[in-house]
Parts: sequence; C-alpha cells; structure tokens
Amino acid sequence: MIRSLVCAAALLAVAACGRSDPRLDQTGPQPDLPDVRQTLVPPMKIAKPVGWGDEVPTAPAGYTVTALATDLKIPRQMLVLPNGDILVAEGRGGGAPALRPKDVIAGVIKKKGNTRVESGNRITLLRDANNDGRPEVRTVFIDNLNAPYGLAFVDGYLYVAEQDELVRFPYQEGQTRITAAPQRVTRLPSQINHHWTKALTASADGQTLYVGIGSNSNVGERGMAVEEERAVVWAVDRITGARRTVATGIRNPTALAIEPTTGALWAVVNERDEIGPQLVPDYLTSVREGAFYGWPYSYWGQNVDPRVRPQKPELVASAVVPDYALGSHVAALGLSFAREGGFGGRFTEGAFVGEHGSWNRQDLAGYKVVWVPFSGGRPSGEPVDFLTGFLDGDRARGRPVGVAFDPARRILLVADDLSNTVWRVAPRSGTQTGGSVAAPAR
Repeated sequence: MIRSLVCAAALLAVAACGRSDPRLDQTGPQPDLPDVRQTLVPPMKIAKPVGWGDEVPTAPAGYTVTALATDLKIPRQMLVLPNGDILVAEGRGGGAPALRPKDVIAGVIKKKGNTRVESGNRITLLRDANNDGRPEVRTVFIDNLNAPYGLAFVDGYLYVAEQDELVRFPYQEGQTRITAAPQRVTRLPSQINHHWTKALTASADGQTLYVGIGSNSNVGERGMAVEEERAVVWAVDRITGARRTVATGIRNPTALAIEPTTGALWAVVNERDEIGPQLVPDYLTSVREGAFYGWPYSYWGQNVDPRVRPQKPELVASAVVPDYALGSHVAALGLSFAREGGFGGRFTEGAFVGEHGSWNRQDLAGYKVVWVPFSGGRPSGEPVDFLTGFLDGDRARGRPVGVAFDPARRILLVADDLSNTVWRVAPRSGTQTGGSVAAPAR
C-alpha cells in the first residue's frame, strides 16, 4: 500500500513537471527559455497510433492532399531526380544498448508510437510522369542497404548515406532499378549509433557532400570518448572522399538543405532531453563554417547545461546561437526549401519542416509540417502550420519525416513513417496558391 502511494506520488510529480507553460513563445530567433527542470524520470508520453482510415492530412485552402504511395517500409527521406522520378529511402537503424533504467522506459514508450513494419533497408522509386498523383511505376530501386537515410544526386551519381558509410551508385536517366554494387565514398561514424540517421545534401556547385552526424548520447552520459566526430556536420569531397568537419556541438542534425537564394547550408537539429518540457527548443539554423553550437556543454548559445561534467566554460564562451527555434521536442526530421517561386503567395520563399512529434513531454508537440517564411535568404516571421491532422487528440494517424518540394511539378512530398505513406500536396487546378493558412504555430 505504501509503495503504491509512493509510486503514485512520483508519477503525479513527474506529470506536474511535464506540463508546459502556454504563455511561452518557443519559436523564432529569440525563444522563451524557462528554468531547468531536472527529474529522476522525465515525463514521457507518445501519441497512440490509430491510422488514417478514410482521413488524409489537412492542407491550407486551395490545396489537395493524396496518398502517392502506401504500404512502404518506414519511409524516411526523399529525393526528386532530374526527370521527376521520386526516390524514397526506407528503413530503421540504430540499436544502441540501454545505459540507464530511463533508457529502457523510453525505449518502450517510443516503440509504442512507431510502426510495426520491419525495416525496408531499400530505396523505392515512384514515377508519376503525368503528375496526376497516381504513379505509373513503383519499383524497388536499390535493395539490401544498411539503414539508408540521406540522399543526393550529382552529375550522374546517386549518393546514399547509410548508417555506417556514404556510398554512390552510377545512374542513367530513366533507370527503374540499380543492381550494381555500391561504391564507397567514405566511412561514417557508426560506433553505438545512439543517433543513427545520417543526413545528406550536396553543395550548390555539386562539388561537396554535406553529412549530418548525430551524437551518441543525450548529453554525453556514455563518455566523451564515443562522441569523437559525433554531433557534427562533415564536408566530403564527392570524388576523393576526403572530409573535414564544418561544425561541431550540433547535437543531431537530422536533415540538411541548401537555401536557394544564397547557396548556404541549413539544417534542422534535434536538441537534448530531460531538463523540462520546454527545454531545449529544436531548431533550424544555417551551418556556419567552424561554428560550435554548444552540445553537450550549453544550449541555445551559452546557456550552461548543469548536468555535464567536467564543464568547459572556455568552449561555452564560443558557442553560437542557432538562427530559428521550432519549439521544444517537436523532433524536426525534414527540411526542404521552396524554389522557383514555390507555391506563390505566402509560400514563395521559405522552408518546409517535417516535425515527427514528441515523446518526452506530457502535452504532445510537433506531429505536423510547418512553413518557415524567409526573406533575402533568412527566416522572416512566425512559423505557419502547413500540413496537419497527423494528431487527433492523444492519438496519431501519422508522423511526418522527410519533406521534398518539387518546383517543376509544384508539389510537396511528405514521408509518413507511421502510416508508411508518402503524401502529395498540390494546389487545386485553377485556384490561387498561397491562400488562407492555419494560425501561426506555437
């Protein structure tokens, strides 16, 4: 009886600590940052999967949403080839051993919010030549990969970031299957793989491949020896495989993209857990040459994380502030910039961001695609909910991951790794695009 009361009291305390303050604005260049709230067991809650049924995600007025492909095997990131064919990386990696009881609990909770489908470890090709939302061709393009995630295409080669190496395949336009063996460009850090996803994009001139490599822990609790060349962005020469480290302390850069007006590299980044429902905001940022983004010693610039030992004040003093907060624990996994005028109207210049959704706060966050408006190559204004409906109360119909804007066909593709669907968002024929939108995201 006493033990039950103690457990109940502990759960109530955790729930209380897990409540967020709706008065805080945690988006934009200057997010509100509350005090640190450390708990023995952090609040954890994930939306129960229920599927879409006859429903589809909700887009702004003037747009239609259709399922371009279903029954995939954990779709993650996507790439539109020059001829319009769509590639979808499918799979799941990782497998880091649990370090603490909290890790075991978190693993169980996160698993409840994931698909039961086995990892595809492949890339699927979708061809919708007449752009009607019904692919004429769907094939397994490349099979037997090791948790593929990031994709890039340059000068006749498809580049794939698996969880342990960056590889390439020769490609001829119109191919529907590649059976050639992969050519290794460079090995990627894969020890433990607490964060296994390896983001990928090519520079504006196509000469450099940028790879995002996440940390091996939340805040260094596995020891810093296993964090060598983790929480970094690499620049890799696509011909020779030679690499250098562009940025450090960038905890988990889950998607990379080139901003089209400036040619600058941008990333969406998942920040740390266990210090409160509103710490630390995940963010969208330009990736600056030689910059240190704070992990694990500080967050959002020079705010010291009290858990990390030993601390390094001299390093914290050099930490840069990210460009744009997306909100705490939204788990941003997708990034794609509008190009060639985007959809027009309010959606002419800016970035689409796929937010996979929280598991580590009591009030759910994310589970949607947001639009971040830009002006002159920089964020300018509040984020706007662009694709919603993934969350139905405490239940999840889907969870968005990668996003890909195709300027030639004026469509947005959204990978949903819970319902194993690729959604297609397109303006209705004869309607003005950019029209009415949902209220700014908070």
